[in-house]
Amino acid sequence: MIRTPQQPLRHPYPHRWAVLAVVLAAEVMDLLDATITGVAAPAVTAALGGGRETAQWLQAAYTLPFAVLLITAGRLGDRFGRRRLFLIGATGFTLASALCALAPDPTTLLAARAVQGAFGALLLPQGFGIVKETFQGHEVAKAFGLFGPVMGLCAVGGPVLGGLLAGADLFGTGWRAVFLVNLPLGLAALLGAARWIPRTAPDPGPGLDVPSMLLAGAASAALVYPLVQGPELGWPAWSFVLLAAAPPAFWLLARLQHRRPAPLVAPGLLARRGYTSGILVAVAFFAAFTGLMLVLSLFLQGPLGLSPQGAGYAIAPLALGIAVSAGPAGALARRHGRVVIQAGIVLTAGGLCLLAVLTEGAVDGWRLLPGTLVTGLGMGLVIPPLFDVILADVTETEVGSASGVLNAVQQLANAVGVALLVTVWSAFTDHGRTPATALAGTALVTVALLAAALGLSVRLPRHARA
Repeated sequence: MIRTPQQPLRHPYPHRWAVLAVVLAAEVMDLLDATITGVAAPAVTAALGGGRETAQWLQAAYTLPFAVLLITAGRLGDRFGRRRLFLIGATGFTLASALCALAPDPTTLLAARAVQGAFGALLLPQGFGIVKETFQGHEVAKAFGLFGPVMGLCAVGGPVLGGLLAGADLFGTGWRAVFLVNLPLGLAALLGAARWIPRTAPDPGPGLDVPSMLLAGAASAALVYPLVQGPELGWPAWSFVLLAAAPPAFWLLARLQHRRPAPLVAPGLLARRGYTSGILVAVAFFAAFTGLMLVLSLFLQGPLGLSPQGAGYAIAPLALGIAVSAGPAGALARRHGRVVIQAGIVLTAGGLCLLAVLTEGAVDGWRLLPGTLVTGLGMGLVIPPLFDVILADVTETEVGSASGVLNAVQQLANAVGVALLVTVWSAFTDHGRTPATALAGTALVTVALLAAALGLSVRLPRHARA
């Protein structure tokens, strides 16, 4: 029986837990891909060439198409069927992962990463919609409650697994194993989806806002491209022109939403002070987080001379800190609201200051452990409740659009953070600073981003969304 997206099941779907396992496999595939590639980036550039520029684009080439397409991917699932879009996304992501693993040069690898990001954007939103359609009553919360532990395990295990795969040279694959690991996960998701995910009838709904999508893509590229390419080319004039054009382009995108018949972003969201402030907090925080992870990996595997495995172990305390504090963070936020986020930002900044002090004279990753652990503990207090607080004042009809925009903003912030902080790191090292001084300086610039997030956080809603 084919149901419409709005038609609930009269009886519990017998294969609902198998459906959840399939959706979680897709989620793991994306989360591992993000954490693994950061640790493996130095090994990739050592094998294929391209240097720091390739390391930056390894992240940005994925997140830019992901961010732009993510906002409309949920609507595509409504129009053409979530099961169909899930299958297309899983197939494309798996094949793109294979292309990444087979890439003979940086250009091919980055092109495959962009394709991977586009199909990832199609895949992930369908999973959430499928779970909401498949489960009923109290089981909905129970099903979504499993996402948190899975994400925590990926956060902790991803850097270690990435280091192990990149350095173990399994069957002579070297760094390519970090992409090959997606193949069994993707195949399992495909077979499980074809077997267990129920079909739903397409819902014509509103059309797609193609002009807004194109403008969002252009504005994002104008922000990220010059940050990555500018230092490599000596900061030509066009790089400053593009950077100056990015903010007006985003402003124009926001203004355009009031005039579109099927806007990319619900116009009412942009009038909510708490939500718009929350977007800026998310940009500053996630840019700091993702950019620092790559810079730390470059420092550990470059000047410190650690193997990919050693770098993975050295970064693991940061991920462990996130996992430890993320557990109670949700309950604390429900009681104390935005204060928990503010405390987490302050603790993260304190950890980075400690890290900046400990880098001087570091001969291995263990010297950095106190700084990375405290940084992770602070981040763990921020990440779980941040979206719940940002969405506190959003109406039920706007939640879908608001969540999609926030996830897209997070992906864009990841690309901006990598481009910005690697550029800062490069500026320090290219001007004669020691690697330890360069890492300390980059950590302090990251603290400045967190200070901006802390200042903006006073405009967040006081309490989390139920």
